[in-house]
Amino acid sequence: MSMQAARDHLAKFGLEGHIREFSVSSATVELAAAAVGCAPARIAKSLSFLVGEQPILILAAGDAKVDNPRYKAKFGTKAKMIPADQVEELIGHGVGGVCPFGAKPGVTVYLDESLRRFDVVYPAAGTAASAVELTLPELETASGACGWVDVCKGWREEE
Repeated sequence: MSMQAARDHLAKFGLEGHIREFSVSSATVELAAAAVGCAPARIAKSLSFLVGEQPILILAAGDAKVDNPRYKAKFGTKAKMIPADQVEELIGHGVGGVCPFGAKPGVTVYLDESLRRFDVVYPAAGTAASAVELTLPELETASGACGWVDVCKGWREEE
């Protein structure tokens, strides 16, 4: 169901043909990079958090990690990831396939600045054996992101 929700969502933008399905797991950044055949940094991982009771997704580069002070400055609260056993219920996709495409209504999506280094990135497509190849403008449009945030560390050269 999760793959179909992502496929149906991407079809609204003419992007369903960009989905790649694998015979191997793409559930982690490293596995997804191996399956796609790209650098891990180009995997657009979807990080799920609760801000109060509100579920949010932050898509970030595969080599980026959440910077707690930046996160708190942006969202006014400490970073609290959604427990793995609640992700599918709150977001609409299970761990390993979390993406903004076909997510449940009310999930707010943000794109992290760490992705801006790339022309093309690879977020999951609803399952732990899928990815979708998207340009940044395609990602901006199809994700329904409400904007860009700068809440990650570890990807800048000066860090």
